[in-house]
Amino acid sequence: MENNSYYNAKDLKKFGNIAEWDKSLADKFFAWYGEVFEEGALTAREKSIIALAVSHAVQCPYCIDAYATDCLQKGVTNEQMMEALHVTAAIRGGASMVHGVQMMNKVNKLSM
Repeated sequence: MENNSYYNAKDLKKFGNIAEWDKSLADKFFAWYGEVFEEGALTAREKSIIALAVSHAVQCPYCIDAYATDCLQKGVTNEQMMEALHVTAAIRGGASMVHGVQMMNKVNKLSM
């Protein structure tokens, strides 16, 4: 039976193929992307954990696969990855809740 998933895990390996349609911009993106993940004020390991958390926030299955793998390769534990996921969920939830103030302001204004 054919796999009808919108996301195909095999497509992650094709990421570099985006250069086929605009090599100049792809080269710039990949150079910048690579530099972002170099050691700096944050370690490569810390950046990988951040990337895993952000991957969940933006809900990118390709990024989740890539950075779960990268985290494991960098010695990040299952517990640390799950803690990062919970931080992501707390921030996403908090962002939704704080927008409740906007709703309350609007309702209060309309109720006057």
